Amino acid sequence: MRQVNLAMAKESPDPRRTIFQKDSHETPPAWAEKQEELAHRAGLSLLLVEGLQPPELLSANNNSICQAIQSSPKHAGLCRPFCGEAHGRALSAGRATYYRCHAGLHCFSEPVHIGERKDLAVIGGRAFLETAHYKATVERLREGDLKDLFTEATFENVIFTTMSRLKDLAARVERSTRDLRVVPKQESSDSPADPSPEHRTDDQTDHAMGTEPEVPDLEREVERLRSQVEHQTRFAQSMQYFLERISSNDPGQTYLAILMNSRDLLHAERASLLIYDEATNQLTIKAAVGIPTDIAEVSSMRLGEGISGEALKAGRPVMVNDLEAAGITPAPATHQYKTQSFISYPITIGGRRIGVLNMTDKSGGGSYDEVDLTLLEIVAPQVALALERAEWQEKATQFQLMSITDPLTGLPNRRYLEERLAEEVNRSKRYDQPLSFLMIDIDDFKIYNDLNGHQAGDLALQMTAQGLKGTLRAADVASRYGGEEFCVLLPQTSLQEAGVIAERMRERIEQTPIPHSKAQPMNAVTISIGVSSFSSTINAAEEIIWSADRALYEAKNMGKNKIAFYQERAPQTRLTDEH
Repeated sequence: MRQVNLAMAKESPDPRRTIFQKDSHETPPAWAEKQEELAHRAGLSLLLVEGLQPPELLSANNNSICQAIQSSPKHAGLCRPFCGEAHGRALSAGRATYYRCHAGLHCFSEPVHIGERKDLAVIGGRAFLETAHYKATVERLREGDLKDLFTEATFENVIFTTMSRLKDLAARVERSTRDLRVVPKQESSDSPADPSPEHRTDDQTDHAMGTEPEVPDLEREVERLRSQVEHQTRFAQSMQYFLERISSNDPGQTYLAILMNSRDLLHAERASLLIYDEATNQLTIKAAVGIPTDIAEVSSMRLGEGISGEALKAGRPVMVNDLEAAGITPAPATHQYKTQSFISYPITIGGRRIGVLNMTDKSGGGSYDEVDLTLLEIVAPQVALALERAEWQEKATQFQLMSITDPLTGLPNRRYLEERLAEEVNRSKRYDQPLSFLMIDIDDFKIYNDLNGHQAGDLALQMTAQGLKGTLRAADVASRYGGEEFCVLLPQTSLQEAGVIAERMRERIEQTPIPHSKAQPMNAVTISIGVSSFSSTINAAEEIIWSADRALYEAKNMGKNKIAFYQERAPQTRLTDEH
């Protein structure tokens, strides 16, 4: 896992989520390095606090789920009865106290005396002890009260442990802080005396005892989990590679990256990924490794057919240790399977079926078990998000094949825009995310065409399209709606943010040196923009388009080269400069 040791503001990959920490001069000297070392050795989170949390004085290896929840103004209050008030409980108890928070994470809070400071506490752990608790939290993130936090960043650093390891870390924290207390100076000797047991370091204590900490059966399972991902480092690297592939423009690369990462994680020699098409009710193989047949020759299957179809229909993973013992007829010898153990894991998001991940022929001939299933459960949320994006990429490719690109401007046309808008509206409903929409019209374009001819008009349309496109972010979609009208879809964008983008567009077009622009009534080729946003009452694609069109009409009435915002009561207009 990644260790984090920041003294100022800590920013997650999502800039909306920030956990602010105290200034570094308030952090007790010599503790920062020790805290990071302890967190690294245990693979658990450690936070030094002096009151309500957040904020904290110091954070190391923070669980990404905790970071996501506590950084959200909407959900941070859920943590207050747990980690939020942990400092006060620890100081009142005068010893380490243990608790499980609302997210199912096990933690401890412990009063510490570091240097001259006696008012501090350490929050440690923030880890799942049981798979059931993790599953429950994932369901809340997928389609429950935390669904607006269902992003890749939330799952970047998920931590698992056992109670014995949690208690061991609490003991190590206590011993380490004891070593940092202010003690009277003593005369130095030529050779250091053997430290007393209560002042020994962690390494000295373990060595003096001559034994390693007891490892119960459950902890051995967790150690196996950790060893399979090389003490979490291999897991983190695998996820980083996977997350990088999410942004690929080629869905095939995304499918292959998912498959290769999952295969490596479970040490499978054979794996396949099937994607579900709701329109045809069929599962089609998109990527495979280790199978003797070309995937193009593998037939699709209907939902409920075969083991994969049954797993997706039921929404439950199928794990088999031995085919014959389970009463399942083995595949023909021509399929060349090496073992009789496999996992068929359904991928869903928000109750929607996405696909199935199959793993078989475990390296070394072993059988799959609950630890392997747990690994898949850990990565399943990221897989679901990546597949949803890949699905959109494939749809975009299919749309292009259906001539959805405007031949003049190179932008997607109205057909694509309306299809994409409907999908984004559904996404906003499902995850309670903002969505905005711009309707744009070139001012006095008929005059431009009449004066300069249609060829010049075509060039003006092309330059306008490029100017609009150059102001957009990667997720935004600009399209030609028809004639001199353009539309821009702004996913996960509030009305206020849309206004900033619209103003940037307006300025860009006004300043673009389009030929013959000085002959226009405003001495430049300009645009007017109407802005609408998804809301509880404007919650259908047609309503969003209509609202933006009404706002555009208002912008035109106010003198053109304006931006107007559609409000549910009445349009509001923002004047621009002196125009």
